[in-house]
Amino acid sequence: MEREGVVDSLDVLDARQFQIVVRRLADSLSYGTDHSPFLGSGLEFVQSRPYQPGDPTRSIDWRVTARTGRFHVKEYEAPKRMPVYLLVDASASMTIASTKRSKYATALFLAGGLALASLDRVSPVGVVGVGSRGLRVRPSLSKPQIMEWLLQLRSFRYDETTRLADRIAEVTPSLTQRSLVITLSDLHDPGALASLKLLAQRHDCAVVQLQDPAETSLRGAGLLRAREAETGREFWTHGRRLHLDQESVESSLRESGIDHLLVRSDELSVAAVRHFFATRGLLGRLAR
Repeated sequence: MEREGVVDSLDVLDARQFQIVVRRLADSLSYGTDHSPFLGSGLEFVQSRPYQPGDPTRSIDWRVTARTGRFHVKEYEAPKRMPVYLLVDASASMTIASTKRSKYATALFLAGGLALASLDRVSPVGVVGVGSRGLRVRPSLSKPQIMEWLLQLRSFRYDETTRLADRIAEVTPSLTQRSLVITLSDLHDPGALASLKLLAQRHDCAVVQLQDPAETSLRGAGLLRAREAETGREFWTHGRRLHLDQESVESSLRESGIDHLLVRSDELSVAAVRHFFATRGLLGRLAR
């Protein structure tokens, strides 16, 4: 039985088209939206503090000095680009679709767009394949590298198991500095939420959850026979049974401070994605 497939098209490979369609998305992720806890010689003024022996005289804040009668110097925030990691779910549950575009194809489209947007703000971007293959590319500013892993992820298997929780556990120790981690998945891994909660304690996290319309439209279908895509296991279920308690998922992510966006594969709205990241930029948490 043939268990391999290929995403037919990747619109995002046309960089010019991407910049036209999601220009505002790239702008919302532009350089300067990330904050650094490190102070030094930089471009953005942070605060004034009392003068200490050895401070350069050119840093003296004369206005505060005149107002307080004591010498103060200006401190600036050191420019520090936050690495971006994209966790792309390549498991079988993402590739089975009831519509023309699968959850996986949608995730890959968004991953390419977010990667280009990251380069646009001069932030290094890397990718972690959430599946059996274990694709992992360290963050860099190389556009050819992005195109390379997009091409690799274009091929998939219909029997690939989900490893979201495992991949998060594997990549977390290597994140030596605060990073932005964007997960694109249907969250069908039972251990995913717990792993994301731990990750969010030290890093800035966002989840773009992909959903196929069939996951919610089977209600009232009665008793039916089905086969689990990733294991091949056959089982009987009822149309009223949901694979995920969506309200519980959203509540859990919200309580953990993880930004969450639900995207249906048949209703992809670039405007909604753009708005999500623009809003997230306004409400972004300061680096700790």
